[in-house]
Amino acid sequence: MLRVLGILVAAVCAILAAVLTWPGFFRVEHIYPITQIIAFRAVVLVAMAAVTVVALLLAIIRPLRVFALSIALIVGLAAIANTVVLVSRGTGTDTLPAKTDGAIRVMTWNTAGEATSPQSVAQIAVAMDADIVTLPETTIETGEQVALAMRDLGHPMWAHHDEFGENGWDARSTTLLISPDLGDYAVIESSVEGTTNTSTVPSAVAMPVDGNGPIVVAAHAVAPREEYMQHWQGDLQWLADQCGNGANVILAGDFNATVDHMARLGIGGGTLGHCHDVASETGNGAVGTWPTDLPGLLGAPIDHVMASEAWVPTGSIVLRSLDGSGSDHRPLIVQLEPAG
Repeated sequence: MLRVLGILVAAVCAILAAVLTWPGFFRVEHIYPITQIIAFRAVVLVAMAAVTVVALLLAIIRPLRVFALSIALIVGLAAIANTVVLVSRGTGTDTLPAKTDGAIRVMTWNTAGEATSPQSVAQIAVAMDADIVTLPETTIETGEQVALAMRDLGHPMWAHHDEFGENGWDARSTTLLISPDLGDYAVIESSVEGTTNTSTVPSAVAMPVDGNGPIVVAAHAVAPREEYMQHWQGDLQWLADQCGNGANVILAGDFNATVDHMARLGIGGGTLGHCHDVASETGNGAVGTWPTDLPGLLGAPIDHVMASEAWVPTGSIVLRSLDGSGSDHRPLIVQLEPAG
């Protein structure tokens, strides 16, 4: 009887380890609470490593040896597989390449409303020589303060935004700053029904007025809380739809999703629609951008810059030195070069 029970427990462990390691293959990445667990793949890896060590220690006890070694083998292999995934996505680079004449830099930072001062945002954006800055959970009033501070630092920007209602909740506003060097832009207004935007918190879509230059989407998907799972899935699909075939698009913001959650939303080799995740292609895909009270390699990489095939990613950096700035998110800055 105990032998049968041991086989059943080992089988359950094998299934659970496989599901948490390859959630997209099993099509469970959008199922609560697996969605929340796999957001922290590095934490899952640490837990698996701990289980492996405990199982190896239990193998010292002769009656438990076969069972314990079986568990150690199963969970240990899963831990190795998770390590390979994380390393392949990139565990962190500290610098950006030199900025060429045709390159643009994109910065995204969920400021958590008034938790982050406009001066801090402006100083970082100027230091990073950002041409596009997306600021989820930032009102247009704060965004204009950032733009003015950047202008005073010799780096002028135009401020755009989209918002849902006027109830004073900063999360219902998303601000977008664009350098005048990229030309004039205008934000498309959301329809009354919200069918041209994300569901609960807004994304700002800015189009070049003269038709040249990339479409810029300052993205903000709702968090995948249990009661918002359907809205969250719809938001990710809406964001994927912005990256059509042949489009010149840059998406940047708080997606409240890792690339694991986008496993079935990529088209033609893209990460989300036809867009590619820049951090994953430039050595920072495994660095957590949220929350700041966890080390970068244990956090969830839910803030992204996505670019269509009109752009070639050349570098990225997740700023971990600003964890005490107020926001619970880390800034992500990437560099893109025009393709061809």
